[in-house]
Amino acid sequence: MTTGLIWDERLMWHDAGNHFGPRSTWIEPAAHPESMESKRRIKNLLDASGLTSQLAQITPRMATRDEILRVHTPEHVSHVERISLAGGGNVARKATTHIGEGGYETARLAAGAAITAVKAVVEGSVQNAYALLRPPGHHAEADEAMGFCVFNNCAVAAAHALDEMGLSRIAIIDIDAHPGNGAQSIFWRDPRVLAISLHQANGFPLRAGESSEQGEDAGLGYTLNIPLPAGSSEAAYLATLKRVVAPALEHYQPELIIVACGLDAGFMDPTARMMLSGESYRAITASLMAEADRHCDGKIVFVHEGGYHVQTVPFYALAVFETLSGIRTDVSDPFLPAIAAACAAPLQDHQDMAITRAEMALAAAPPVKGFEV
Repeated sequence: MTTGLIWDERLMWHDAGNHFGPRSTWIEPAAHPESMESKRRIKNLLDASGLTSQLAQITPRMATRDEILRVHTPEHVSHVERISLAGGGNVARKATTHIGEGGYETARLAAGAAITAVKAVVEGSVQNAYALLRPPGHHAEADEAMGFCVFNNCAVAAAHALDEMGLSRIAIIDIDAHPGNGAQSIFWRDPRVLAISLHQANGFPLRAGESSEQGEDAGLGYTLNIPLPAGSSEAAYLATLKRVVAPALEHYQPELIIVACGLDAGFMDPTARMMLSGESYRAITASLMAEADRHCDGKIVFVHEGGYHVQTVPFYALAVFETLSGIRTDVSDPFLPAIAAACAAPLQDHQDMAITRAEMALAAAPPVKGFEV
C-alpha cells in the first residue's frame, strides 16, 4: 500500500490574522486558532517518527483560476485576488476570514494540493493520499469565504475529477466537527457528488447541517447530514458510519471517496465539544478505507480541514497516516491515557436517537431510488 503525502512549506505561510474574535479595549486579543502550529507539528511528528520517508512525497501545484471557477463565482475569486493584491484583509462578506498579501496564491496552492492528491490516487500512482494543507476549505461556498476557509479545496478537487478525469460519482465525507456546508451548497443540485457530513449539532455555522437538508431538483437525496450531539464519542461515530454512511455509499457506488478530514472533533479541541481520541480517528479511518475498498478499489483521498489543539492534533493525524499507510510507528500518544475511557464511552440514548433521525432522512430521500433502511 502506497500513501501519498501532499505537502508544500508555502502552505504554512497562509496568514489567518493575528487576532480572533471581537476586538475589545478591555482584554488582550486572542491568537487565531487557524495557525500554522498544528499543521506544522503534524509534519514534524511524521518526520520524527520516520513515517515521512516511507510515504510518497508529492509536491502540489497551484490550481488555475479556471479550476477554481468550476465551483466558485468569478466575483468571489476576483474579490479574494483584490484583497490579496491590496496587502491582505478580510475576504468574507458576512464574518471574518483573513488572508495576507499573496493569500490568493496560497489559497490556490491549497486547492491545487487537493487536486494533486486526487490526481495521484485516480491515476494509480498511490493507493491513497493525504493533502496536508491550509487554509482549510469546507465552509467556503460558491460566492463566500467563511469560517477560516477561502476556496473549497475538496469541491475544487472533486470538480476536477468529474470534468477532467472521467469520473461520474464522487462521495465527499466530511468528518470535521463543523458542518460541511460548502460542498453541500456547491453540489446542492448535482447528483454527481454525494455530500455527507458528520458533525456536532448546533455549532458553526448556525442553522446549518440539519438532517432535513438533502439537496433539491436533480440533487435531491445527494446531501446527507448527520448532526450528532455535543459529547459524542467514538461509539457514536462508528455507529453513524455503519448505520447511515455505509448504506448510502452502498447504493450510491462512488468511484472515489474524498474525506474532508477535520481533527477538531478531538477531545481537547477549543472549537468543538466532541470526544474522539487518536484511536478513534484510527478506527474511523479504517472504516472509511473499508468502504473505499468495497466501492472504488480503495481510492480514497484525505484533505486536511480543522483541528486546533496544537498538542493533540499531531497524534490524531499520525493515527490517520499510520492507518492509511499500514505502517505503525513507535510513537505512543501521551494524551491517550487521560482521555481513553471518555472517548470509548458507549453509545448513549440521545446519540442513538440522532442517528435514527439521520436514518429516517436517508430513507425519505435516498441517493438512489428504491432505498430502504
